[in-house]
Amino acid sequence: MSQTLPPAADRHFEDYPVGAVFELGGFSLSEAEILAFARRYDPQLMHTDPAWAEQGPFRGLIASGWHTISALMPLIVAHFLPSGGLVSPGIDEVRWLLPVRPDEMLHARGTVTEARRSRSRPDRGLIRTFVELLNEGGEPVLTMRPMNFIRCRAESDEVATLAKAGEGA
Repeated sequence: MSQTLPPAADRHFEDYPVGAVFELGGFSLSEAEILAFARRYDPQLMHTDPAWAEQGPFRGLIASGWHTISALMPLIVAHFLPSGGLVSPGIDEVRWLLPVRPDEMLHARGTVTEARRSRSRPDRGLIRTFVELLNEGGEPVLTMRPMNFIRCRAESDEVATLAKAGEGA
């Protein structure tokens, strides 16, 4: 079952419990977008030459994996990360599992796999997430395991939230 996060400005470490699943939205990449990105950043024929790609191993033009990740990032920023967030120490794993075709609708979701508060910096925690990008058939075309530092809710915020919850009781 999917969970909902507060608005980006109100997201904190405590909003990302292990096992929580978040729907991140979707996008598609047009042929023109695929060609433009690939010609500049990933100039392999399967991404830049539709005629060659028709005869190539994927039997058609496919998006660069780097383009797919780049298009996914705005969804992660808008629907998952807090605004004004902290840096990410990296991504442990990226897998390109299936080709992405022009105009194919893709949908992303993230599952929190680890959440631990920092011992050396108690104002933040580290979350690890399993991000999947799924095609129209529900098959994963891309998976990755990013890590993110997320600010913790201040103690005074937690007390205020608990007090408000108690008012309604």
